[in-house]
Amino acid sequence: MITKLLVANRGEIAARVMRTAHDLGIATVAVYSDPDAGAPFARLADEAVRLPGAAAADTYLRGDLVIAAARATGADAIHPGYGFLSENAGFARDCAEAGITFVGPSPEAIASMGSKVEAKARMDAAGVPVLPGATVTDDTDLAAVAAGIGFPVLVKAAFGGGGRGMRVVHDETALAEAVEGARREAASAFGDGTVFLERFVVDPRHVEVQILGDTHGEVVHLFERECSIQRRYQKIVEECPSPAVDDALRAELGAAAVAAGKAIGYTGAGTVEFVLDRAGRFFFLEVNTRLQVEHPVTELVTGLDLVEQQLRVAEGEPLPPEVLGARIGGHAIEVRLYAEDVPAGFLPATGALHRFRVPSPRGVRVDSGVEDGSVVGPHYDPMLAKVIAHGRTRHEAARSLARALRHAELHGVTTNRDLLVGILGEAEFLAGHTDTGYLTRHDPVALGAPEGGGARQAAAAALARQAGHRREARVLPEMPSGWRNVGGPPQRAGYLAGGETLDVAYSVRRSGLRLTVNGAPLGESVRLVSAAPELVELEIDGVHRAYRVHTRAGTSYVDCPEGSAALAEIPRFADPDAAAAAGSLLAAMPGAVVRVLVAAGDEVVTGQALLVLEAMKMEHTVVAPVDGSVAELRVRLGDQVDTGQVLAVVEE
Repeated sequence: MITKLLVANRGEIAARVMRTAHDLGIATVAVYSDPDAGAPFARLADEAVRLPGAAAADTYLRGDLVIAAARATGADAIHPGYGFLSENAGFARDCAEAGITFVGPSPEAIASMGSKVEAKARMDAAGVPVLPGATVTDDTDLAAVAAGIGFPVLVKAAFGGGGRGMRVVHDETALAEAVEGARREAASAFGDGTVFLERFVVDPRHVEVQILGDTHGEVVHLFERECSIQRRYQKIVEECPSPAVDDALRAELGAAAVAAGKAIGYTGAGTVEFVLDRAGRFFFLEVNTRLQVEHPVTELVTGLDLVEQQLRVAEGEPLPPEVLGARIGGHAIEVRLYAEDVPAGFLPATGALHRFRVPSPRGVRVDSGVEDGSVVGPHYDPMLAKVIAHGRTRHEAARSLARALRHAELHGVTTNRDLLVGILGEAEFLAGHTDTGYLTRHDPVALGAPEGGGARQAAAAALARQAGHRREARVLPEMPSGWRNVGGPPQRAGYLAGGETLDVAYSVRRSGLRLTVNGAPLGESVRLVSAAPELVELEIDGVHRAYRVHTRAGTSYVDCPEGSAALAEIPRFADPDAAAAAGSLLAAMPGAVVRVLVAAGDEVVTGQALLVLEAMKMEHTVVAPVDGSVAELRVRLGDQVDTGQVLAVVEE
């Protein structure tokens, strides 16, 4: 029996594992890096041990420090979550040598799947369909190997996952550069730069099968998950069951996944991933020897707690009847809520979360690693939470999930919420016709465009601002916001939202509210029902709406049934020193300079790569916007930069 469990992870998965452990009467220990001091997961644990430093390589990837923390607290088991050490065979072996139970498969099973190249060979021998491919070495003739596989090819990291170290190459000219970039990214993310080439199936479905094995030789599957909607090869929408899989195909996929598990003597929870082409043929991708991010959709349709099953398997129990006889009940959809800027190309966003509230009515589950006041930094994956909905049907789950997201209050950092809401209501998605090319066919910026109401939201922000001023007034604070006993020019407030400038003019007279945005009245009939610093109620042409307004550091966050908006107040007097020099290239995200490809004085052409930044283990290339010369280069290799910092100046 496990008495004390150390969770070697952070964020939402650490908290999720701890909750189940507590339900089972197991004490928990957290480990945390310096940026995570005081994070919700660290406070949830019964005990917590600091891992000095910020970078994952210095903290959560230090198996020796994690085992030392387990010894110091008397933990007799370690759950690795996902990512970090979860698929590290050496760490699992070190746990065993230290007399600590590793909640996961055996070191041998992890090692057999740790290299995707060796995993493919083993699955091929077990009769599981695989795609042709080859490992890249220093002596590899890239052109010849790729030609033998057939373009397009996928350059893929041999170790790790999460879309890092992956490139699609359509012809020979881009092959060498793609291999070099994938190697760098893989080495940074996983500590091993080995990559391989594999035939790339154009716009397949990404379907994976959940397996569960015990120490008595039993391996079962718990049905499939559809994970096709991805950006940068990372999933953002997952569901169970897949709308493309019927009973016959489900049986084939399940049998292949069980064969894969038995071929490596699998124990615990794992996932066998496949691509499904348009002809309905499936091919092995990899085995993830850990719990998946998207495991909640399986839990909601089966009624099982997969973390509980992991812990019971680790204690030596056989799989119980409810696992052996599991059935699909209803439909579940999960979305990953990220701190990222979709219009800027899904760049990670950082900053303080002034408010984080996601409603969770019946059928909606929120697995979160943040709270009000949490800081999203550049060191780790920018996922804030997983929001999951379960319904009798797929449409019901999608509708419930979209409503929960619409009514969420997410203030302080840019998120992908609007994109997720757009996907959940889009016709092709609702018809179940999704594949990995979904966000190529559907422009993410258009899908995530605000639903409307921007003018009304700006008006609400201005009235809330005025109400705040009245509340703080030393004279007659009880007077209605904006009221004047004599005529005069209206009061004004300017906001910037999504690149659009909104000028609000308003005045409160005996005859009622006069309110325009960019010179246009909001409606034929406008009535101010009430105005407070955080709640404005307007009746426009007979329709009553309530606007929740939360203002921090000059930005008003407005949430209402029409959607949400972040409105940055435009200062009445601009700072003349704030403007950057013409031709300045600004950092779109905080990160490290990992490559400098030009020098001051170099001639450059439009689109030429100048610098490469790395943040959250993803690379971002800064290119020349015009033909010209590099007048200034303000950073060096290894520099840490902040969002908006000038990197270089290019003069035409």
